[in-house]
Amino acid sequence: MSGFLIRRLDRSTVAFVAILIALAVTVPLANLTLPPQSPFQVPTYLVSLWGKYACYGMLALAIDLIWGYCGILSLGHGAFFALGGYAMGMYLMRQIGTRGVYADPIRPDFMVFLNWPEIPVYWYGFNWFSYAALMVVLVPGLLAFVFGWFAFRSRVTGVYLSIITQALTFALMLGFFRNNLGFGGNNGLTDFKDILGFNVQAAVTRCALFAISCVVLALALIMCRAIVASKFGKVLIAIRDAESRTRFLGYKVESYKLVVFTLSACMAGIAGALYVPQVGIINPSEFAPANSIEEVIWVAVGGRGTLTGAILGAVVVNYGKTYFTSGVLAPYWLFVLGSLFVGVTLLLPRGIVGTMRHWWELRRKPEMPGPDQVGAPLPAE
Repeated sequence: MSGFLIRRLDRSTVAFVAILIALAVTVPLANLTLPPQSPFQVPTYLVSLWGKYACYGMLALAIDLIWGYCGILSLGHGAFFALGGYAMGMYLMRQIGTRGVYADPIRPDFMVFLNWPEIPVYWYGFNWFSYAALMVVLVPGLLAFVFGWFAFRSRVTGVYLSIITQALTFALMLGFFRNNLGFGGNNGLTDFKDILGFNVQAAVTRCALFAISCVVLALALIMCRAIVASKFGKVLIAIRDAESRTRFLGYKVESYKLVVFTLSACMAGIAGALYVPQVGIINPSEFAPANSIEEVIWVAVGGRGTLTGAILGAVVVNYGKTYFTSGVLAPYWLFVLGSLFVGVTLLLPRGIVGTMRHWWELRRKPEMPGPDQVGAPLPAE
């Protein structure tokens, strides 16, 4: 199995995975072992911020898997991210117990405030981490499977599929804003205390969550690279480039799309579950269609169909968002984001990583002998 994976990993993927593992080890050590006055000490708020970037990177990776390699442009992947986050948030809310404002041992504070006599049936089981972890994958995956089953069997493609996915996340956002749905309304879920018995605000827990996020991102990257390098991945690329011809050759295009779309949704749900304990809140704004559009921009900036580029684009764009949304530049962030997307589309249509790879291939091409020169006899003197 290990040999199978190694044969399908290119140098860039191996280097990227090594960097992620190195960050998972060095950043927590720099936060916990070095004194605050040390120039190499990493503050706890930066650990949480970088952990959030890692979760965004995994979400971008999930989008790149379906958009970059199968041609499915989803403008609603933020819904799967938010559903995974809500599943984790429900578990964290059940761990508060009597430490809430109203000291109710079972009902969260917002349910006591809204005079709910008891918790709804769909909250049962979320006091166990294993059940919550299952729901993190099952709920987004099941929604994606049902949605994809009807959409792909109806052969909805292109911009029409994008609009439907955007309508899906918008409908979920409106539903989760309602107080009577039982998910906290517009305030969402917050005021978390513990995760697996550890204080979510403690520096050790923050470092552990960051390390787990980096490791999970590395594993997701390895899995995606193995998928796209396999026979299954070659069929996905064929569907992206010529769907009608691929169907004519006898492949069940709808089944391939359904599998990869469901897998991508599960990855987005896991990213959302890792995101929530690090930011401390989940609310319906995560379902906003604008968020899903921004996530597509991450992939476009980094490089569609590169995997590593999607992760890099998520980090670069969100670092810019962190920088520009503080101080006097805050009102201009959306203009900067729009300009970035237009600039990349016009000047770097392959994205950052895709353009670098293209330049590298052009540079190496003159140095490589042509097929008619390989093994040719030397000219006579």
